[in-house]
Amino acid sequence: MKLWPLFLTCLLALTRNPMRAALTVLGIVIGIAAVVAIMEIGEGSKKQISDSIASLGAGKIMVMGASVKTAGVSSGRAAIKASDAEILMEECSAFVINASPVVKTSAQVIVNGLNWSPETIAGGNEHYLNIESWKIAEGRGFDKSMVDNADRVCVVGRTIVKELFPDVNPIGQDIRIRDVIFKVIGVLEEKGAGHWGNDQDNSIFLPWTSIRMRLMGSPSTAVLTIAGAANKAKTNAAATFPSSSVALYPGTDLQSFTNAPHPLRTRTVNYVVAKIYDTENATPAMDAMTPVLRRHRGLKVGQLDDFEMRDSAQFSKMVTSTADTMSNLLLAVAMISLVVGGVGIMNIMMVSVTERTREIGLRMAVGARPRDIMSQFLLEAVLLCLVGGIIGILLGRLASIIVSVQNDWPVASSTSAIILSVSVAVIIGVVFGWYPAWKASRMDPIDALRHE
Repeated sequence: MKLWPLFLTCLLALTRNPMRAALTVLGIVIGIAAVVAIMEIGEGSKKQISDSIASLGAGKIMVMGASVKTAGVSSGRAAIKASDAEILMEECSAFVINASPVVKTSAQVIVNGLNWSPETIAGGNEHYLNIESWKIAEGRGFDKSMVDNADRVCVVGRTIVKELFPDVNPIGQDIRIRDVIFKVIGVLEEKGAGHWGNDQDNSIFLPWTSIRMRLMGSPSTAVLTIAGAANKAKTNAAATFPSSSVALYPGTDLQSFTNAPHPLRTRTVNYVVAKIYDTENATPAMDAMTPVLRRHRGLKVGQLDDFEMRDSAQFSKMVTSTADTMSNLLLAVAMISLVVGGVGIMNIMMVSVTERTREIGLRMAVGARPRDIMSQFLLEAVLLCLVGGIIGILLGRLASIIVSVQNDWPVASSTSAIILSVSVAVIIGVVFGWYPAWKASRMDPIDALRHE
């Protein structure tokens, strides 16, 4: 038989018992719907994870001090210097786009009687904001001259603006960190929550030299500022055991506004962060950075590295790998339901072959060949699976949309899920429809016509 007449014959046979056909494909519908919904929710989750990791700064390598042991006893971590960032930009330019020293501190900030404790107060060079994937929404970021001069400037996140500048434009306003006045020159675009639920927008960024030279200066100088320049003799006692005459949030004085920084005792930083070209594979960059850092830090042959490097992509791969594992586990459960649906189709097709024995015998008697009979029943099984697959795809899309709306979960439409679903439906139709079709094609026409 030609394909089109065979197709019409199969449709006619299937529509004779529409209820039985509907119940037959129910298992396929449920399985395909589950596959589509799981894959779309999984793709949406992976996309959200990727976007979240990108907001933290994709393609970063952090250089930190390694633990140092002297005579088998740990003596802390080796120091990381700002010059480590400079040497990486100079000698590893083929792999490193930019690098920045990073200094972090914590403090309460005050603006016009309002005080707030940011989650992050960090400093870097003129490349730092770009390395961390921060974008300026208003104003500007700090430049090289501001870093070199340790200028009293800062850029703030949206949470800082909401808490400390509720009714005014923060650009150009003063903000007091400890007892040093900084001027807000920029506002960052909103990032939202980080991986660990922290508020990334609750941040203030300054030149790293400003933190080192102004906020981490001589303790005695800072105490003098707190107690007041006019009462130097009582400074230490007032700072340690503040009396009622010492204001908890003192007003600004001359030193708060001076542009003369505290003495810079050291150029050590918390760590160095480098942005690389290849965001997916950091190994070549780290291989190139290691000998440069060893030479710059004066390590001899045989000495262990006194620094550690961590790749931000490792965390990304770990998180996405976990998401993939969960998606694959749920997908395997959905596939089991497809197999169950396929067994149901085989069972119904066997019943159909038994019921239509006389029809098979009659068709063979008028010239139908065994392969024609086999093609007919095989096509019927495939059509049942395809119809179930189409309905399952629509229900799966609907289910993923409902889950997204009700639970605010990310969902991404997946072409691969649709292709996989259709392919699986066809394969199930062929695999589970083959035996009933083969059994029908092997019937003896005379015995089939005698069947009651």
